[in-house]
Amino acid sequence: MNDEAQVATAIKERERNNWASAAEGWRRRDNILRKGAAPVTKRMLELSEITSGARVLDIASGTGEPAITAAKIVGDSGMVIGTDLVDEMLAVAREKAEKEGLSNIDFHCIDAEKLIYTDGSFDAVTLRWGLMFMPQPQDCLASAHRVLKQGGRIALACWSAQKKNPFVDVLLKTLEKYMDVPSSPPGSPSIFAFADQGRLLDFLAKAGFRNIVLEEMEIDVIEVNDGLAYWEAISDLAAPVMALVGELEDSVRSDYIGEVIGVADAMKQDGTLRMKGTTWIASACK
Repeated sequence: MNDEAQVATAIKERERNNWASAAEGWRRRDNILRKGAAPVTKRMLELSEITSGARVLDIASGTGEPAITAAKIVGDSGMVIGTDLVDEMLAVAREKAEKEGLSNIDFHCIDAEKLIYTDGSFDAVTLRWGLMFMPQPQDCLASAHRVLKQGGRIALACWSAQKKNPFVDVLLKTLEKYMDVPSSPPGSPSIFAFADQGRLLDFLAKAGFRNIVLEEMEIDVIEVNDGLAYWEAISDLAAPVMALVGELEDSVRSDYIGEVIGVADAMKQDGTLRMKGTTWIASACK
């Protein structure tokens, strides 16, 4: 195994561990997550142009979206395959799909950079907020292009710049007061790895996609009553940041949490705290 492959393997193992540890938190916060992400899910599925009978591949499904919503659109004559690197997340997705009574959806724990599916076997590919964490995202997009039918469509979402995403910027800016937050080298996996729209467009083009269109959307990622409720929710959800917070000594961590809650409380409007985020939504065809 060469150095690049070793680094990629180590990154995948780190991401797998981070998100596996967050699976129960994502189960607890499912209602908040689905509500916040609903506008993005809706727009991605519109851009994918799926209809009844379509075959859809949802990469980085996590706890099941937009795969589950897609399954309701394609109906019994269609099929949705959801994939993720973390089976603990997919366990939550499977529970949700079963509760919905969906028989046209299946979840596979596989590496998105090495998709196992037959060439040209899907009408659409969706990928919501997963590409940023992959060490070799170009391989993922090339695989997605390969498994799409000619004329098939991809729709994906990646977070925009950190300053446009207070739902996580509050955590990171405050954390900088308590520790030296490691900076991610350009191009390395992180929540903001595709904040540069040019990089996202370039990767899609290099994978062979055509008619690439990029939109920007602002959403209320987390809507809660106050700063404490925000902390309780985000500490269940933001696995990479929580891995850093876990390195703080107990007393320092307590001070940090208190400051995050205070900063968030100051952002309340009309008795409600809406922590906003801004995401790119890209669409293209094969």
